Amino acid sequence: MATGEGSKSVEPEACSPGKRYRGGSEKILVTDLDGTLLGGTATDRLRLRNALTRHPEVTVVFATGRGIESIRTVLRDPLVPQPRWIIADVGASIIDGADLTPVAALQTPLRAGWPGADRVRAALRRFPGLTYQHGVPQDGRCSFHLPPAGLTPDLLDAVHALGCSWQYSADTYFDVLPARANKGNALVVLATQQGWSMDAVLVAGDSANDRSMFGRGANGVIVGNAERGLLSAVPAADAAYRPDLPGAAGILAALQDLGWIEPDYPLVVGYHRAPIAWTPDGWRGTASPNGILPTLHRVFTGDLRAVWAAGVVIEPNHRAAHLGDHGTGLPLAFLPLTSAEWSGYFHRACKEALWPVLMSQPHRARFDPAAWADYRAVNRRFADHISMHAAPGATVWLHDYNLWLVPGRLRETRPDLRLGLFHHTPFPEPSVFAALPHAAELRGSLGALDWAGFHSEVFAERFLRSLTDRARRPVVGVHPLGIDRAATEQLARGRPLGRKHAGHVVLSVERLDYIKAPVQKVDAIAELLAHHPELRGALRFRLVCPPPEPGLTAYDATRQLLERRIDEVNRAWASGGWQPVEYFPEFLSFPEVVDHYLAADVFWVTSLQDGMNLTAKEFIAAQAAVGGRGVLVLSRHTGAATQLAAGALLTEPNSPSDLVGTLLRALDLPTAQRKERLTCLSELLGQHNPVEWAAEIIAAIQHARRTASTGRAA
Repeated sequence: MATGEGSKSVEPEACSPGKRYRGGSEKILVTDLDGTLLGGTATDRLRLRNALTRHPEVTVVFATGRGIESIRTVLRDPLVPQPRWIIADVGASIIDGADLTPVAALQTPLRAGWPGADRVRAALRRFPGLTYQHGVPQDGRCSFHLPPAGLTPDLLDAVHALGCSWQYSADTYFDVLPARANKGNALVVLATQQGWSMDAVLVAGDSANDRSMFGRGANGVIVGNAERGLLSAVPAADAAYRPDLPGAAGILAALQDLGWIEPDYPLVVGYHRAPIAWTPDGWRGTASPNGILPTLHRVFTGDLRAVWAAGVVIEPNHRAAHLGDHGTGLPLAFLPLTSAEWSGYFHRACKEALWPVLMSQPHRARFDPAAWADYRAVNRRFADHISMHAAPGATVWLHDYNLWLVPGRLRETRPDLRLGLFHHTPFPEPSVFAALPHAAELRGSLGALDWAGFHSEVFAERFLRSLTDRARRPVVGVHPLGIDRAATEQLARGRPLGRKHAGHVVLSVERLDYIKAPVQKVDAIAELLAHHPELRGALRFRLVCPPPEPGLTAYDATRQLLERRIDEVNRAWASGGWQPVEYFPEFLSFPEVVDHYLAADVFWVTSLQDGMNLTAKEFIAAQAAVGGRGVLVLSRHTGAATQLAAGALLTEPNSPSDLVGTLLRALDLPTAQRKERLTCLSELLGQHNPVEWAAEIIAAIQHARRTASTGRAA
């Protein structure tokens, strides 16, 4: 390696008023291109691009031997971060990265005394080892090919006689430059004009023409694939970072060591929601200690080295001020979505097209091409968002149908990742799944998974049969989700026991959804009262049924029919201060829900389909904690029925007579049988908590190997 010994250096100058570095958050990465920013694997370059995207406070500056036309080609590479400034032509040009125009005020002093390319070529024509680089755009410099033997004193004297400097790199490239032009001098000029302090700059290089950037007071990294001559020429103090990692990976390592960017995560959890939501009154959290959001919340409060990638509906004018102030202490990586994007993606595509099919109700599905375009776009952004945070070989744990297209995108862009997805919902029969207009697209993405998890064997088998056209299928696992039993029991024991009403209290706690069969339950109550007059005045059906989120209209017809039937039944049977249906169309705090659990004689779950149904498990835990005698009537179509069948009374919600008959049986059970069944349910519930559940799934994803046949783990 060699450089022009006679080149004149530019010393850092004092910052101009208003531009002085004040120890702010802005950092500057000044990087060579070929062999440095463009070096390493595509995965390395993607990781660096993603890291810089996550940290817009890091300003990117190219410092390259290329000319502007060649740089334009580089900028079309999607793995290349966009530069704010460009030092080109080995330091002879300074270009504004915003519009790719020369900054004449900065580069003119660097080119002082330049004799012009024609004069340089004419003066050096007598040296046979020099071969001019035809076809390479050059500005303010002359570039040649030169074998090492041609780097003679006579050649260097001829360059100096022209009043020029020179750079020689890679035992091949000989650049003749204006006397003051090199990358380091150009950096000093730019830094002075911008008011950068050199301790806020990291310079990165791999070849001889990068030598001039070191020793200027900046942080330095010489990447792992660098020329040996550069390593020996730059003192350790001028380039403290000398990772073995080549190219982009070496830059990334230095940025992480400096603390300018956080390290990538070995585990990324992807769920379409966060445990908090943005409202006009600020951030709002969840209430229940159970369910996927509280489960993930507890998982992340441990020592897990992971990040939670989550969507959040927040308009652009609120993002900068509020995304970082959620105050949860959780490692949340928000993907901001506008309300319009959320409406198309979640309200219409997820809830009107996919949800009915998952619930084996394809006749309810409504397919909108525009909404599907939103679903596809959000999934693509989600995949890129996850990739941005995932370390090489990281484990990605996705949740639910809302992210069904993420695996396919990640398999294309990040084949190094281990991909798993847990379905909290049921999975339909293959013939029902095939009713989706985009079933083939979804199968292609789901087939890219390494692992897929379910609450029951039935759902897992349906999933595998839906992917029979795939050459390789994910390994499947069955992992029923439990509840935080200890927290529920502790809360139940601490609640004051209210005055017990005479008669029977039948309780349902469920969100408003036709799949929970709320109207069928009200009809069953009317039928029960019609045929059993002894229950009039003694039976209270308490329906806690909070509404869906604002803007979700898929359940409007269900709500209207439900409220009409409640009004009709209450008007038909009310007497004195009694009415048969007590309706709570609102969100209750979890302590209030537990109070209802404790007051109930029967907990009535009638889902037409259900992934698990954790409210049934909460009811068991609360009742068992206080020595209660509540009865669980549980739909056969819930995931919980597989686990709790021996202690529950199973019901068929598609049969009106069965709904009535099973509920009547529950009301008539003798006290001894009630206690016996609750004891059985308590034992079946066990102590398997959500944190243990999550650990098992993460391990299963990490050890999964997709199979070419059964989809079962070996």
